[in-house]
Amino acid sequence: MREIPKVELHLHLEGGAPPAFIRGLAREKNVDLSGIFREDGGYTYRDFWHFLQVYEAATSVLTSPEDYARLTRAVLEESAANGVVYAETFLSPDFCGGGDVGAWRDYLQAIREAAEDMERSHGITLRGIVTCIRHFGPDRSRPIAVCAAETAGDWLTGFGMAGDELKGKPGDFRYAFDCAREAGLRITVHAGEWGGAASVRDALDALNPERIGHGVQAIDDLALVDRLAEDGVVLECCPGSNVFLGVYKDWRSHPIERLRERGVKVTVSTDDPPFFGITMTSDYENLNRHFGWDEDVFAEVNRTALEAAFCDAATKDKIAKKLGASRA
Repeated sequence: MREIPKVELHLHLEGGAPPAFIRGLAREKNVDLSGIFREDGGYTYRDFWHFLQVYEAATSVLTSPEDYARLTRAVLEESAANGVVYAETFLSPDFCGGGDVGAWRDYLQAIREAAEDMERSHGITLRGIVTCIRHFGPDRSRPIAVCAAETAGDWLTGFGMAGDELKGKPGDFRYAFDCAREAGLRITVHAGEWGGAASVRDALDALNPERIGHGVQAIDDLALVDRLAEDGVVLECCPGSNVFLGVYKDWRSHPIERLRERGVKVTVSTDDPPFFGITMTSDYENLNRHFGWDEDVFAEVNRTALEAAFCDAATKDKIAKKLGASRA
């Protein structure tokens, strides 16, 4: 499973930070983050909402473009070791310069240069998607969308929304998404992880995304499932994350296979892998073990992910060769 070439569409850059990396950075800066780690060195938290607090605490020691360059190299090294050949990562100017466009440009340049170094050395290609943070509120999303629009291009290719999907409504963020869309950025939205099928429907109706981050709770509304299938909306499924956080009690109850059987375009990603003790390899092993997914299914899912990727045709052609496939 480790050797299968993989495409990952839903990976938070800070969420990919190895705990040892964050501990080391905290020591360098004399910051006490001991409360966010278990005795064995992993991250610790009580539930999803406490996880958001721990995530933001870990992110607090990432205070410069060079910190983010180091983070990018650490994350991509782990991804490449698990067979990922193409990834899209969520980035937030909230954490990279506080929403100031000039500061954000410096952070973005450092991240991109580190990613390009890793492509040369490890063969993994990265593209960026800016996310506003839902629980920071609609007003805060506006300068974040401006940062995204000002830096849109061949590397920064998408815009989305992450955070606590129980706060606010998708329509509250329409201004930010309109700004991003007008700049040519493609759209994805986190929904259907905690907010139920209704949150997926609300995101579709208000923001018209091409992709939904998670989206798995759509399974509770079969008319919505059929709508996703008919409209070709792609789900960035993160089954290992969902099981670890208790969205579903175990792998067998996760709906990814039921969604796929009903014609929904599903993909596989890890979300925040070191926070959940998972990798793309372990997720593939569990999909094989619990749903019988074999190399043909994984090839199909990776082709779906590549076609849904927010990169240009030349990049897709390059990645298709690594997948051992050709694009139509």
